[in-house]
Amino acid sequence: MRTLRYAGNVEAMADLSLPDGGRAPATVVLIHGGFWRAPYRRDLMTPLARDLTAHGYATWNIEYRRVGGSGGWPETFLDVAAAVDGLADVDAPVDLERVAVLGHSAGGHLALWAAARQRLADGPGAAPRVKPTVVLALAAVADLHAAARDRLGERAAEALLDGPPSRHAERYAHASPAALLPLGVPQILVHGTADDRVPCAHGRDYVDGARSAGDTVDWVELEGVDHFALIDPDSTAWPQARQALSRRFPVDRAD
Repeated sequence: MRTLRYAGNVEAMADLSLPDGGRAPATVVLIHGGFWRAPYRRDLMTPLARDLTAHGYATWNIEYRRVGGSGGWPETFLDVAAAVDGLADVDAPVDLERVAVLGHSAGGHLALWAAARQRLADGPGAAPRVKPTVVLALAAVADLHAAARDRLGERAAEALLDGPPSRHAERYAHASPAALLPLGVPQILVHGTADDRVPCAHGRDYVDGARSAGDTVDWVELEGVDHFALIDPDSTAWPQARQALSRRFPVDRAD
């Protein structure tokens, strides 16, 4: 594993891990959650990065500026965009035409948003250099309007965007994956029915909207699974998520 910088601020770093073999493997960008807040860091995703690398993927586990530090709007979004695009500058054999974005919770929101960047005409994240080919969103906060309405994470969406939708309608339209549908990228959403942080109903509603808009979406609903089992490689939940990814995004090219 190598830790590299992708931009100039102190949080702009990512851990790159390559599988054995020396080829250009499919690459998975990992984005951690924590309701976009500063106490939480990319080490939340390190176990998944190790597991994915052991299964043949390259991994790019990113850090970004967060609320409570120097993040929020637009810094968090600028960092995620720069981190994904930063793969193009990495001196390593990665296949830039085969990039998946994987996120958990608030990181699931950022993963979906990263895939939606091609829909942005201007503003933070527009004109992506690296375009993901699939998204795996685990217990994702996929709709920021719904997150604000239901006050998820003690009003975490409002903290991220510095206010409610009534005050910052343009920010929510720019930042919420549900508002950017169709994303035009295949999506896999995995959610546990016992999730007490991000209700499973939020995921169901997003999937219904994405499919209605014309997106290809796989929905994996796991009975009795809580919020954090999805990022525990020793759980029964994570292997199901990885298998769903491998069906849409195999390690090796079909050709």
